[in-house]
Amino acid sequence: MGAVGVSTSSLDVQPAQGYAGDLTPQAAWSLLSDDKSALLVDVRTDAEWNYVGLPDLAPLGKKPLLLPWQVYPAMAVNGQFTAALRQAGAPLEAPILFLCRSGVRSKAAAIAATQAGYARCYNIADGFEGPLDAAKHRGTASGWKASGLPWLQK
Repeated sequence: MGAVGVSTSSLDVQPAQGYAGDLTPQAAWSLLSDDKSALLVDVRTDAEWNYVGLPDLAPLGKKPLLLPWQVYPAMAVNGQFTAALRQAGAPLEAPILFLCRSGVRSKAAAIAATQAGYARCYNIADGFEGPLDAAKHRGTASGWKASGLPWLQK
């Protein structure tokens, strides 16, 4: 694995208000590969992890942190999200990459984590499945799965 504290200046980071910015799935994979302190936090629900799939970070010797931003089935925001992030041992200075289905919940999680004192919070643009394609299906147009990055089914 790579070094600790790798710069994101070589990555295609889209600046954002309230957090470090948006990364493409490929840039997220590069950062996770090159910086051993980088952490992927999957903020989807148990149902999504179980039935849609998970990013497979085993080739990098890592596992994603599974921490829901919203609690299924009511989909109320998880009021303990940042406390659970701290409890999981997420380092305040490490790059933390947030992932959801399409990039909306993960953006909210990146903003909340930044407000809680985490310095380098990124949203993975288009999430795990991306937007709907012409046939109204996800996972084919963009996002983690469509980018050909490793993932697995539970």
